[in-house]
Amino acid sequence: MRKRITVKTSKIIVFVVVLLFCACIAKLSYIVLSNKVDGVNLKEKALSITTVKQVLPSHRGSILDVNNEILAQTVNSYTLIAYLSSSRTTDINNPKHVVDKELTAQKLAPILGIEEQTILKYLNQEGKYQVQFGSAGNNLTENTKRKIEALDLPGIDFLVSQQRYYEKGSFLSYTLGYAKENEDGVIEGKLGIEKYFNDTLSGIDGYREFQKYTKGNYQIPNTLEHIVPALDGADIYLTIDSNIQLIVEKAVKSLSDEASMSWMIFTVMDASTGAIVASATNPNFNPNDTNTLSSYMNPLVSYQYEPGSVMKIFSFASAIEAGKYNSSETYKSGSIEVAGTTIRDATREGWGTITFDEGFANSSNVAATILSQRLGTDTLKNYYYDLGFGQKTEIELSNEATGNLNFKYPVELANASFGQGLSVTPIQILQAMSFLTNDGTVVKPYIVDKIVDSSNEVIYEGKRQEVKKVFSSTTSQKMRELMHDVIEFGTGKTYQSENVPIIAKTGTAQIASPKGGYLAGEYDYIKSFAGIFPEDNPKYIVYVANEKMVASTKTMAKAVTTAIEEIASYAKLTSKKSDVDYSKIIEVDNYLSKNVNDALASINNLKLNPVIIGDGNYIINQYPLKKATLMANDKLFLVTNSLNYQMPDMTNWSSSEAKTFCNLINLKCSFNGYGYVASQSIEKDSLIDSNTEIVLSLVDKIT
Repeated sequence: MRKRITVKTSKIIVFVVVLLFCACIAKLSYIVLSNKVDGVNLKEKALSITTVKQVLPSHRGSILDVNNEILAQTVNSYTLIAYLSSSRTTDINNPKHVVDKELTAQKLAPILGIEEQTILKYLNQEGKYQVQFGSAGNNLTENTKRKIEALDLPGIDFLVSQQRYYEKGSFLSYTLGYAKENEDGVIEGKLGIEKYFNDTLSGIDGYREFQKYTKGNYQIPNTLEHIVPALDGADIYLTIDSNIQLIVEKAVKSLSDEASMSWMIFTVMDASTGAIVASATNPNFNPNDTNTLSSYMNPLVSYQYEPGSVMKIFSFASAIEAGKYNSSETYKSGSIEVAGTTIRDATREGWGTITFDEGFANSSNVAATILSQRLGTDTLKNYYYDLGFGQKTEIELSNEATGNLNFKYPVELANASFGQGLSVTPIQILQAMSFLTNDGTVVKPYIVDKIVDSSNEVIYEGKRQEVKKVFSSTTSQKMRELMHDVIEFGTGKTYQSENVPIIAKTGTAQIASPKGGYLAGEYDYIKSFAGIFPEDNPKYIVYVANEKMVASTKTMAKAVTTAIEEIASYAKLTSKKSDVDYSKIIEVDNYLSKNVNDALASINNLKLNPVIIGDGNYIINQYPLKKATLMANDKLFLVTNSLNYQMPDMTNWSSSEAKTFCNLINLKCSFNGYGYVASQSIEKDSLIDSNTEIVLSLVDKIT
């Protein structure tokens, strides 16, 4: 019989085991019953492992003109890539990498517009899994992508992205502004309408949420998904009429070609509603290439300057309204003493003793000074403020400035009456002028006709808004009579038109010096024109201004009146047709990657004047770009896939045309004079390259 062995277990060990068991049970109970363990939400942690949330991007809205013509839209953009690694190919009969590099280069060269050897340099890079093709392979259009896909080349693929595209290049550039991708890859407005209405245009991204396998982003079958659809951005329709915009763009270009200047603004506003129908500037820029942007200031709303004698419209009107004006009253013109300072008329000897009506027609500073003294500083300043000076108009454009009305002392009051010593913006001048065409009531300018959301519902509609009735109908009518005299026999005689009756006020202002006082150079002036047409039944208000223009007032008047006549003809405001035939306005096609001979055949049918640069077979660049507008016989520059450049005969080319040619091939170019080419330092047909420098002598008219 075995002896039974007994083991005595320590009570301490039993106690420890029981304690640990209870602790485990408590921990498990806590995990089961609690949402969080050690600060971590277990449910959310589990879902994060198996849940995917995909962003559904919204589509940015378009910008259109009042006639529904697209001015800015978002388009797909493609980057060409080539897979070089043979590891991508698992089936030799269906290769997924570039197999024949020479054939690939041969096929791609004419489409990309670069040499085969350049493409082979990319394809022959050792150890690369994939490559891109530099700038030639970036920002490809849908049409170019389809051409490449049709080649069915193994290993060739595309990266897709979105970019903002401006149909007419520099057309209306500062009004539209521009938008581009930010650091998060989202298209964001940076200037103009694009910036002001960025949130409206952007829309709201949606998302798709679903359960996935732990590996990969594949949805688990028969599981629920949650979708919040994207809300696309709204479309913005501007009050801009592209036909009138084309006219003012052409006028600005014409004047800029004939004369140098620091800047210029030409804006047209509906006389009764305040709708801006056109606004062109110099300088401008191409929103498709922001490297052409030299300033973020839109001249229409951001430039502040002393306007000169156009302010007499408002100081004379103030005197009339305040009962301080007598049409038949006379005064001695020429000069007047104010607090020890002599204020003179432009014609220093004056016109003798004349009436105040004659004083306005002749733009007399002395007349304006006498009237301002009768009004006093506070009264004149209040009238100016009621007209909208010294404050924002709140038009729908970014970076609007306020100007200032900081005049106080007698000499400052006198200066303010004829537009010196205070600052304004062009849009303020336009707003203030609206009293002339609205029986004394100031009308707010606006540039958005309507906003239409992604459901095609109109969510905003622009309309006429009255700011304040500042003057009586009698004052308004009297000022229009005075402005008639300006054109009839006063300072605006050069602006007379046989086709449409115009009333206006001209201005020539000294430019303030940063060091105090005023600049004293021959061309240190801001010249301006504030006009209304037709006279009897006003349809449009026009404001034109430029700084340091090296040209006569007659040159400016010709460009402005030509534009007014063309606008009147287009709007059927005159029975006499202007020289512009709107059926001859030509929209430029896309000639990139096309054979030169095929492109020339198409261009000749359009009656354009092509300038072929280089002796290549295919076109790799053009100016202007697709959908820009030209008139018959305007130049269309086409750069071919050859560096064999020959010097053209530039005689009678405008300075801007010459600059375009030089910029397209990086040719160094300098100018003597302004206007049109009279002679060139390099003979026609001479070979040229980027190391060549040409000097062009210009004259102010075609020889």
